[in-house]
Amino acid sequence: MKKYFFFLSMLLTVNILFAQQKPAYVLYDADGKKVSYKKMMKQLAKKDIVLFGEFHNNPISHWLELTVAKDLKEKRELIFGAEMFEADNQPALNNYLEGRITAKGLDSTARLWNNYKTDYAPIVNFAKEIKAPFIATNIPRRYASLVSKKGFEALDTLPAKEKAWMAPLPMDYDSTLPGYVNMLKMMGGHASANMPKAQASKDATMAYFILQNFKPGALFIHYNGAYHSDNFDGINWYLKKKKPELNIATISTVSQKNIKALLAENKGKADFIICVDEDMTTTY
Repeated sequence: MKKYFFFLSMLLTVNILFAQQKPAYVLYDADGKKVSYKKMMKQLAKKDIVLFGEFHNNPISHWLELTVAKDLKEKRELIFGAEMFEADNQPALNNYLEGRITAKGLDSTARLWNNYKTDYAPIVNFAKEIKAPFIATNIPRRYASLVSKKGFEALDTLPAKEKAWMAPLPMDYDSTLPGYVNMLKMMGGHASANMPKAQASKDATMAYFILQNFKPGALFIHYNGAYHSDNFDGINWYLKKKKPELNIATISTVSQKNIKALLAENKGKADFIICVDEDMTTTY
């Protein structure tokens, strides 16, 4: 009986502390079990590739991206890559990393996202500080837009120089992958069959440049919108198709009103799930 009351008091204490602390986020594993940051980091440090799925305007995502990278640097050689940089901007990014141009020069020579200074510059600057490669992995937006309008066939007419900024043609595409099927469902009758193909052109290209720049023994951290790697789909599918032996971890970000337990709809989205309070402020 004493053990029972001791357990009950401990449970109440934990609940009270949780309520008092008002955590901004909680980490979960794929099964919806709470997991410590330390345990997550122990697992990530063993991987070849980490696909970090973010909400583009979520400050918790961005803070953890930098924190995780800094802590992993203590154990592994790092290579960075991101959806937020398009492949044709790699020379400008390299020039900045190698000190040939300033931050202002990068802003004027690369197509940076509007939230670059607040959300991505800290990671790029960390890569610069530790002299780590940072890879522009995404297909230039104009070509993804072309696929959305005219399908993959439209890419065949591009000159060789421009084809070098994307995954080799013809790109693999499986229209039955859940992420692509769900895109059409979410858009209802307003989406064309080419819309998920445009998404696939991004996924395929990001996976291609990750593999092109992956180095055995190093850990490649890739930052992308969560939808590009949720449910072990998207980028992860393309990576596994080409290199099934790779040891990949995925991270996703979700938002909930109550973060004390992971909703069923969010379970299984990734190896590790950052559950953020829906009242969290956004960066834009």
